[in-house]
Amino acid sequence: MHTPEAPAPAEPLCASSDLAERGQALVFDVLQYGQPVRAFALRFEGQVVAYLNRCLHVPVEMDWRPGEFLDSDKRFILCSTHGAAYEPQDGRCVAGPCGRGRLTALQVSEIDGQVYWYPSRDIRPVSFDAPD
Repeated sequence: MHTPEAPAPAEPLCASSDLAERGQALVFDVLQYGQPVRAFALRFEGQVVAYLNRCLHVPVEMDWRPGEFLDSDKRFILCSTHGAAYEPQDGRCVAGPCGRGRLTALQVSEIDGQVYWYPSRDIRPVSFDAPD
């Protein structure tokens, strides 16, 4: 009989005050299916959202400079490689070569001035082994 895995504990990301409205994102490392991938969290319309840093068009990192994801009007997440545009609230592709898909969302919350990320079965924290 297979026993389901217990949910992974919340991972603290940063202080809520570190994410300014439509400002620079926090970029962090995760494992997707055991492979290293970057993810990012940003504040948009007062809510913290988080996604894998992978464009749907071509799986490349999207930020213009580290942590810079929004277009010049600060309305859309924009891929710096080919210009695919995504709705920040839900990751839905709205323009460019990204088709009808969505960015891969990560579950996040804010509790008592702290932003937390909740790992899933497929997207896990990177474990850093302590040196011997």
